[in-house]
Amino acid sequence: MSSITTKRGKGIAIKPFLTLLKDTKPSYGLLAIAIGLSIISTLVGLIIPMFTKNLVDGFSLASISKLQIVGIVGAFIAQTIAAGVSIYLLNYAGQKMVAGLRDRLWRKFLVLPVAYYNENRTGESVSRMTNDTGIIKTLISEHLASLFTGVISIVGSISVLLYLNWKMTLVLFTVLPLSALILVPLGRQMYKISKGMQDETASFTATLSGVLSEIRLVKSSGAEDREYVAGKTGIMNLLSFGIREGKISAMISPLVSFVFMLLLVVIIGYGGMQVSAGVLTAGELVAFILYLIQIIMPLTQLTTFFTQMQKAKGASERIIETLAEAEEIYEGEEEASGTEGPITVEDLSFGYKNGENVLSNVSFRMHPGEVTAIVGPSGGGKTTLFSLLERFYEPQMGMIRLGEKPVAAFSLRSWRNLIGYVSQESPLLAGTIAENLSYGLEREISSDEMRSAAAMAYADGFINELPDGYNTDVGERGVKLSGGQRQRIAIARALLRNPRILMLDEATSSLDSQSEAVVQKALSNLMVGRTTIVIAHRLATVVNADQIIFMEKGQITGTGTHAELLQTHELYKEFATQQLQLNTPEILAGSEEEVAVADDKNTGSGRRSAHSRIGGSLSEG
Repeated sequence: MSSITTKRGKGIAIKPFLTLLKDTKPSYGLLAIAIGLSIISTLVGLIIPMFTKNLVDGFSLASISKLQIVGIVGAFIAQTIAAGVSIYLLNYAGQKMVAGLRDRLWRKFLVLPVAYYNENRTGESVSRMTNDTGIIKTLISEHLASLFTGVISIVGSISVLLYLNWKMTLVLFTVLPLSALILVPLGRQMYKISKGMQDETASFTATLSGVLSEIRLVKSSGAEDREYVAGKTGIMNLLSFGIREGKISAMISPLVSFVFMLLLVVIIGYGGMQVSAGVLTAGELVAFILYLIQIIMPLTQLTTFFTQMQKAKGASERIIETLAEAEEIYEGEEEASGTEGPITVEDLSFGYKNGENVLSNVSFRMHPGEVTAIVGPSGGGKTTLFSLLERFYEPQMGMIRLGEKPVAAFSLRSWRNLIGYVSQESPLLAGTIAENLSYGLEREISSDEMRSAAAMAYADGFINELPDGYNTDVGERGVKLSGGQRQRIAIARALLRNPRILMLDEATSSLDSQSEAVVQKALSNLMVGRTTIVIAHRLATVVNADQIIFMEKGQITGTGTHAELLQTHELYKEFATQQLQLNTPEILAGSEEEVAVADDKNTGSGRRSAHSRIGGSLSEG
């Protein structure tokens, strides 16, 4: 791919564009038939002026036999049918090629790493899939035939004109090069404008998709006016490019008409003198004019073709850049499912693009079936650590192992199949509850399995109360459900995956006390017998974890149980004192019952004890 990668801002050569089309595996036979029919139609058109010449020069209809009349009518009908079939086949071939190109892009978008989407807005990717590929489709289906037929028509017409009267033909060449000198620079300007319009269209699409996907935030923040201004800026930029494109088109079309009229006047004037002098017949002059039309019209089509070609080259540049991006490597030496042992993080360091390290020399071990809690101030690198465990990013230094084997040796799909992830937001896709529960699972899920998982996640109650039950549409991103309902569906989905490793990222922090209590019960069912790693800001939810890791500024500054960290880690002790109001030596010792009582007293919510929230299920497991 490196050979076709281009630098933004520079035009690309025609070869990469053709390579891009070739990679769509077009039907060359279909294209050949379509172009062949167009050529036949063009060749038939070249005969018509000669037939007209004979009629004007005294060739009467009476001298034409019925067979000749049938032949002429048949030729016209064949020309019409050939042109129609050619247009259809070219459109069909163009649609197929662009469908193949969109298929490649769609597959590419799905295997690009998360880092790509950190740097590129979603709307720009949507624009690549729709607008840019649409430009290429238009070139192939509507303008490709004009390249071949136009050349044949021009060459054929000039050849016949040279045969009829070479002196008059030379007059044409005094005007045609002049028009080329004018049209070529205009074509270059059109390329620059169309490229800028494609960039602006992508940016505008990104703005629209970003705002409309978060319309509730926009309204709750009272930001309608601000977003209107941002959208209007994009609209006015598109208007500016459109007006500039219109100016170029307004110059090209009249210039072509001017050249045509100039040639027509010259030919009629000069040809009229030739007819008067007896050098040229009236029929030859009429044929000359008809052939002139068959030169000028294809010239207009070729101008349109090359204008569209400039647009397609600009669109191809961005598509090629996207296709050249590095993909996630899904293959691995072996499957992760057959490997046992603890998960070990060794000297892990990572930083985002052009930034300082978010994680530095992070090391710890998680034993099978145990709970590890990650706590600490915001911005400490906890979520980034989760992303590395999911292999959304590759560490810059260090390694993650399962047993004795580095996880990079496993196929990416098999590794992620081991993991069940429940986040704070628990996003859902537009569709039914049943579709969201079975999302991403390769095996068929029975109704009984789905109901059992929903029951364990305490989601069956509210699902059964919905009018359509499991067939209820959840809306875009699950907006028709409450936060607690979305969380329970996410937990049920994780249960259906039956993961060995469970990752909980602040899974209850955004819920009210009643929803949290239900979700905590569901989490208890989910955590049984699984290696669990939890990100938590509220210490009361993780005080009974097998180990607690305290992270600050991307580094681990303390590891141990709740009681151990109270004795050895000052900042953890400060966190505990602030959150749990631990003021007595007995409570500082960190017994489960006293921590739970302190938490209930602190929050006034009467929630379940920390042991039953986290530790109770673990002791059962």
